[in-house]
Amino acid sequence: MKKTLLCLFLLALQAQAQEFTPVKAYSYGARPFYLIDDLPAGELKDSLAACNAQSPQKTEFSIGHRGAPLQFPEHTLQSYLAAARQGAGIIECDVAFTKDKELVCRHAQNDLHTTTNILATPLAEKCSVPFTPAQYDAAGNLIEEAKVECRTSDITLAEFKTLTGKMDAGNPKARTVEEYMAATPNWRTDLYSQNGTLMTHQESIELFKALGVKMTPELKTPVVEMPFDGFTQEQYAQKLLDEYQAAGVAASKVFPQSFNYADVQYWIKNGGDFGKQAVFLDEELDTAARIAEMPKLREDGLNYLAPAMPMLLANQDGKIVPSDYAKAAKSHGFKLISWSIERSGPLANGGGWYYSGLNDLIKKDSDLLKVLDVLAQEVGIVALFSDWPATVTYYANCKGL
Repeated sequence: MKKTLLCLFLLALQAQAQEFTPVKAYSYGARPFYLIDDLPAGELKDSLAACNAQSPQKTEFSIGHRGAPLQFPEHTLQSYLAAARQGAGIIECDVAFTKDKELVCRHAQNDLHTTTNILATPLAEKCSVPFTPAQYDAAGNLIEEAKVECRTSDITLAEFKTLTGKMDAGNPKARTVEEYMAATPNWRTDLYSQNGTLMTHQESIELFKALGVKMTPELKTPVVEMPFDGFTQEQYAQKLLDEYQAAGVAASKVFPQSFNYADVQYWIKNGGDFGKQAVFLDEELDTAARIAEMPKLREDGLNYLAPAMPMLLANQDGKIVPSDYAKAAKSHGFKLISWSIERSGPLANGGGWYYSGLNDLIKKDSDLLKVLDVLAQEVGIVALFSDWPATVTYYANCKGL
């Protein structure tokens, strides 16, 4: 059955002159070993190094965050395939909508100017905020940054499908469109960004079915006022579920998620078994109020809570430990998912926002394995989003998760 689905999907892609090799085996690549080699001598290094000969296996502990966007343009066919080949057992499609109210995979409704080639196409004229170059004074000092905003709701689905995905980046100091688009951070790469195939939500469903992975669509908060041309927030949330039901996907294989708790409540109330899988994404680092709300969230029927990594961890006398939030969430019986490891690039600078509260302990890239170990073994998360799933896949395979 999976082979049949894959063949059908390949036929559909051939119309776009894109083909891919079926995923029949998984690969760690070099990065997990690079990180293990960088660990200081000790129990964690020894235990992970001892798994160096294991055969990679797919694991639902490993979630492809937008695919594998550390090196591939996010939410593209190529990024999703990279995540699957790295053993991610769950892959994410962030869901936005077009001008004709069709669902597509984009991290934000208003990110086309940084994640696609739209500025290099005639569709740039349709952007909500057309590109305006940065302004400089006679001495060359920056006066005003470049302005631009291109939304999925600015264009139709047919127009969206003419675009190509690129690495997410934009240069606010750019004097030209070319300068604005050529802004990929030096710790990422443009090596695999030449033909990023954009995906509709329906296409992502068929791809994930063919790959045999579970699915976690995130309903993105619209930047346009809702209702949009008569399209309400509730219809948006329902349309997401409808596309899984139309594709014959079992609710057990879908984890619909949102930062907007009203969306989650809608799914719990109206989504049947899909509602039991609903995930509430949480990013409020001031966690006291959320801890107080936890009994009510459980009473509502929420089973999955997905806080950012720094919400689950604390620095206790120079040691990474579970936070009060983590302890409270576990005591209330939540299944915890966290995000997003491998997002910050090189960690010599303390790791940035994703390591808030731990920045003094984050000195080098391999420290992310220490964070991962505490999340898995002491906090007890059930899955972790990653921009490079191979790292989490290796850990999960090694530890039997």
